[in-house]
Amino acid sequence: MTNEVLRYTAFSDDPAGGNPAGVVLDASALDDAAMLRIAAELGYSETAFLTAPPAGLDGAPGRTFTLRFFSPKAEVPFCGHATVAASVALAERIGPGELVFATPAGTVPVSVADTGGGSLRAVLTSVEPHTEEIADADLAEALAALAWPASDLDPAFPPRIAFAGARHLVLGAATRARLADLDYDFARLEALMRRLDLTTVQLVHRAGPDTFHVRDPFPVGGVVEDPATGAAAAAFGAYARELGLVPEEAVLTLRQGEDMGRPGVLTVELRAGDPRVRVGGAGIRIPG
Repeated sequence: MTNEVLRYTAFSDDPAGGNPAGVVLDASALDDAAMLRIAAELGYSETAFLTAPPAGLDGAPGRTFTLRFFSPKAEVPFCGHATVAASVALAERIGPGELVFATPAGTVPVSVADTGGGSLRAVLTSVEPHTEEIADADLAEALAALAWPASDLDPAFPPRIAFAGARHLVLGAATRARLADLDYDFARLEALMRRLDLTTVQLVHRAGPDTFHVRDPFPVGGVVEDPATGAAAAAFGAYARELGLVPEEAVLTLRQGEDMGRPGVLTVELRAGDPRVRVGGAGIRIPG
């Protein structure tokens, strides 16, 4: 393994698509300040740092790790796209198969498969999710920061805070045009998100029974928007199932990044009898 900062994109097999992440496969010599500095210098929404696993973590020898995530501004408890990026980077070195990560949010298993021609796809299993209501005043502040009138919300998607490793405010956009027109008050939304301990705001428009377009403002991470957000995808899957918007057992397709010129595809799998959510996608190294 190496302490070099690698660059991978997740949820796309095109280096120009999906969400780029930094990956440090051996961060054992780095303290928190060094990890934050690396993440800030790289400027991606998150960078993943791997170290030795804690004692007692179940998993095959050599395939268990501690995994931490830093945005340019702070450590975050969980990041789906950086988990996928780190998993693909590991699989290129130790082979596809099962991995287990101890993250600040809990234990996250990942399965990596070779889909042919050397392409790799990773599927993570979230920690147990939940949702909660948002206060009317906080919702009004979120809409004001986004410059969305309440009439732009899709009434089929009740606003909720959803968690599957990190907290995300889920808002449904009534039209695709509303979703495409994202121009928000960065400081105002950041202040609200810090007060509510939110990682992103998950903006969603339903394109079909199992297909959704999504966008994720991420001012608390120091970036305007996250191009493909695995943690929010997991939270949304739990939200959609809990509210009966999709069947208890379903495979959903989330399309993200198109409005940023970095298209990505996230697959969200819900299984009957299992509250956890599986989020999968391709990953590939960014040249250079």
